[in-house]
This record gives sequence, structure tokens and C-alpha cells, in this order.
Amino acid sequence: MGVILFGPPGAGKGTQAAAICEAMSIPHISTGDIFRKHLKEGTELGQLAKSYINKGQLVPDQVVCDIVASRLTEPDCAAGSLLDGFPRTVPQAEMLNTWLTQNQRSVGAVINIQVDFDILVARLSGRRTCLACGATYHIDNNPPPIAGRCDKCESEVVQRDDDSVETVRARLDTYAKDTAPVLAWLEPRTVVHTIDGSQAIQTVRSKILSAIQG
Repeated sequence: MGVILFGPPGAGKGTQAAAICEAMSIPHISTGDIFRKHLKEGTELGQLAKSYINKGQLVPDQVVCDIVASRLTEPDCAAGSLLDGFPRTVPQAEMLNTWLTQNQRSVGAVINIQVDFDILVARLSGRRTCLACGATYHIDNNPPPIAGRCDKCESEVVQRDDDSVETVRARLDTYAKDTAPVLAWLEPRTVVHTIDGSQAIQTVRSKILSAIQG
């Protein structure tokens, strides 16, 4: 069975994706990972995507869909997969639906992890990252023992530019603008489960798995 996972930055989507894939024994398909693989290997699709990226242009929906479709044809996806971060636009959703129909596959559930944006801003803007080893902390939930210093390698811990309040709000606004139309398109065509992601990780996980398996 295919599952599509939506969730804004900071909603815990990565953590929940891992749990879903483990419980259902299906692969986690992230468009970012697929793009990096094609670009690294210099495939024909990768070169095509790179030609747009190098010009500072968005990769066309058709190219994105072709790259995702190439991954879905691999043997480990035969019993289903978890699509993370795709589809991002209504045309992509339409193309995915066409491909699934032609290949006699379907999406069994759409999971939409929803968290109040004020909570997400606090989560993301409070994040701090070690410049050397990449360890992450949070000023409220998991501060480094010595302020501004990583307890793993003793290097400086800072707030990344993309974790500033202004940048976080912009990312969340973009997510809301881009995702709402896709969810609206999917709702009449498949089951969309909206899960409150502000709850404890295990609670969210249990509700997601119950929604998928029920």
C-alpha cells in the first residue's frame, strides 16, 4: 500500500516516517534523496534536472514526476512505499495519480501531520547546531551543558540562518501556500488523515499507524 506523508518543517515528519516504514516494511521515498542520487550518479534524469537547477530555475513538474516514478519502479517498492515531500503541486498530484493508475497501484492513505505554526516557530527557532560536528540542541528542551559550547566536541554552537524566526515563518508560510491545494485535490480521491503533531511522539505515532492500518 502506498502512503503519502505531509507535514510542515518541525512537525516531526522524519521521525514518524521512519516509524511508518518500519511498521509497514516499506521504503521511505524522499524527493530530496532521489534528486541527490540522480545528480551524483549523473543519470539522464539527473542531468536534465541539473540543467534547470544551474539556471536557477525550478525543475518542471514532469521531470520531478519522472524521477519519482523511476524510484517507484524499483523492486523494494512493489508492496508499497512512503512518499515524503511529494507531490508538492496539484499537477504533480495529477501526474502521480495517472502513473499509479497505469501501473495498477494506489495510495491507501494520506497522513497530514498538523501543528500550530507558533509551536513550530518555537521549536525551530530554538534549535542550535554545532559548527564542527553538526550536533543539535534546543535552548529550552535540550540546551548544551555549557552555554554556546558543544558537549561532544567543545566547538561553538550557533543558530543557523535558516533557523531564525523570520526564515522559519517564511518556510512555514510557503509550506501552507503550496500544500493546501494539494490536500484539497487529494481529499475527494483518497483518505486524508489529519493528525495533531503537537502531542507526544509516541502518541502521534500510534495515531498514524492506527489510521493507516484501520
